[in-house]
Order: sequence, then C-alpha cells, then structure tokens
Amino acid sequence: MGRRAWQASPLIRVLVPRERRSGETRVAATPETVKRLCSLGCSVWLERSAGEAAGYGDGAFAEAGAELFDAEGAEAEAQWAAADLVLCVQAPELEACGLRPGALLIGLLDPFRNTALIDLCEGRQVSALALELLPRISRAQAMDALSSQANIAGYKAVLVAAAALDRFFPMLMTAAGTVQPAKVVVLGAGVAGLQAVATARRLGAMVKVSDVRPAAREQVESLGARFIEPPQMEQAPGEVGGYAREAGAVFLEAQRQLLAPHLQEADVVITTAQVPGKPAPLLVTREMIALLRPGAVVVDLAVAQGGNCAGSAPDAEVLLDGVRLIGASNLPASVPQHASALYARNLVALVEVLLQEGELRIDPQDPLLDPCLITHAGACRRNDLRPIRQEVPA
Repeated sequence: MGRRAWQASPLIRVLVPRERRSGETRVAATPETVKRLCSLGCSVWLERSAGEAAGYGDGAFAEAGAELFDAEGAEAEAQWAAADLVLCVQAPELEACGLRPGALLIGLLDPFRNTALIDLCEGRQVSALALELLPRISRAQAMDALSSQANIAGYKAVLVAAAALDRFFPMLMTAAGTVQPAKVVVLGAGVAGLQAVATARRLGAMVKVSDVRPAAREQVESLGARFIEPPQMEQAPGEVGGYAREAGAVFLEAQRQLLAPHLQEADVVITTAQVPGKPAPLLVTREMIALLRPGAVVVDLAVAQGGNCAGSAPDAEVLLDGVRLIGASNLPASVPQHASALYARNLVALVEVLLQEGELRIDPQDPLLDPCLITHAGACRRNDLRPIRQEVPA
C-alpha cells in the first residue's frame, strides 16, 4: 500500500514502538486494534518488528492500515516528534525519544518505582496515563489491563508449577494403583489468584485459598476450592478503590500461623498478594518453607514487588530445603499473542473515551482519568508517587 505523508495528515497520530525491556514480548497493538484505531480517525505508525515476538507480522499490520517505520534514523525521530499518542506496554526510554510537548503516553508505566519517568514527562510537558492506577469502577472494566494480564499470570503460574512438580496434578487410577491428586494452596483471591484456582481445579488438583477478605469465600467456593478463614481481628485489611490495602504486622503474623498447617500438606503454593505502591507482604517465611515437603513448588507472582515468599528471586528458580521457589515477574510475556490481544483491546477502549469529535481530549477532572493521569500540562499530578525528599540543613 502507498505511504501516507504524515506531515500533512490531520488525523490523530498514534505511535506504537517495539518493546525493548529484557524478556518483554508483548506489543501494544494488534492488527485488530489497528483497524479500530483507524476507524476512530487515527493514523497508526508502528515500529517494524514490534509485534514479531507476539506472532503478529509487519504484513498483517500494514494490511490493517498501519504505517511501518524503522527503529532508528531520521524517520524514527520524525515519527516520535510528530506523535500525538504513544501506546506502549512498558515505559519506553524517553531520553532517546523526541516526544513533543502535549503528547500523551499510555502504558504500564510502573509509576510507584519510576520517578525518573515522571520527572521527564513533567519537564517535557508530556501527559502520561499509568494503567496501574486506573480506578476499579464500572466505566473502566474494558480498560483494566491489570486484570487482563493478571488472568494470564494466574493461568500460567499453575502450568509452570505443574511442569516443575515431581508428581501429577490429577487423581489417576491405574493398574499399578491410585495416584492421589496434588494439593495446591493459593495465597490471594484477586484476579490472578482466582484464575490460578480455576486452572488448578481444571487440572484435577485439590485447592485451598487464603485471602484477607472474608467476602472472598463465595468466589473461592464457587470454583470448587476450600477457603482458609483469615484471622479474626479488628484491624483486618480490606480494599481501597478496588485494590488491596496493606496489612499490619500483627495481622500478617496471625495469618502466617493459620497458613502453617496447610503448607505442611501442600505440593504447590502460588502466591499472588500485592498492594499498590507497597512492598508485597511476606506470607511465607524461611521457617515456613521448611514445613513444605522436598519436591514442593512455590510460584511467587509478587516477586517484582519484593515477593510473598522468603528467598524467591525475580525470573529465577531457587532450591531451598528441597523446595523449588520460582520467581515469576512477567508471566503474561510468556503468552505474548493472547496477552497482547487483550492488552491492546484495553488500550483501544481507553482511547475511545479520550477521542471526542476527532480530537484527543484529556479531562483531568474525569473520575476515570484523575487517578491515573500522573503528568499533564507540564505538572506532576501525583506527587504521592515520588519519594519524600529530605531537606538538607544549610
């Protein structure tokens, strides 16, 4: 197809770069969502090979209406400088990009740990929407990238555990005798935890689930798992805006004591407990690992936030007391085609809200955008994301 002259185009210019973080195989657009963006009045510029690792070739993107550009050189610089909107999975290295003032960046920007990005966007007057901060309200359901990717993580965590375990998941009745089903304990009944429960049950395992919220019992039992009651304490944590709230030290210790006897029976433990902006709660201590039988497997989905399990390490397998600790920091990237498809749909649903009468309009007062719009019009809107700077005495 012929190449459009981007300089003269009145359309909203959307740029999709190739992800450059180590191990990241997802892409922020698919041929399906490129068609949707074009139908909304956007011109889509996609870096060559951006979707290759996810199984989406350049030809499919071009057929859907995207224009392709090279990763380096004058053309790449021109595309970054002309972009109105950049869609990414993880935050790009903006120091090397020439985003213009007024451009909008949307992605999983790791806002709690990426102060440098906030400073850079503020200085360049680039608006930035961090999908991790999207409010858990009904309007945002179709845009909830954390949930779509957590679903994949929970599913894949069980498969990783099953591959590493020294026994079958389901009960097997054979001529040589009966093999009992594996026993799985899932810590956290959020999106990832519930998907892990459903997947483990489909594989035939017996599953128990621990969560700090008594209300999670109904969801857990509807999937055929047993619920481990949380400690009965006045200071029990709950939710704030649909996200988990940090638990106190006394509550955590009481929860660990309740978990100990269940871990003694477990073949697999999958940990999913995370609190936005806080270190992941330590649910499985070094002493508790010793309770697990040799050959047991722990998959820690919270390892990037410090981990729910003592001794786990990001993207590594650690053998401790005969127990295999698997730190899984980015499991969605191991299922890149479907992970990209769901993520790209989340992005388009958000872009549809932002596009009004052919223009990209950002209303900082919109309850949907207010919590996740971290920079706008040359100002940081979420100073709570920055570490407290200590004043140095003169």
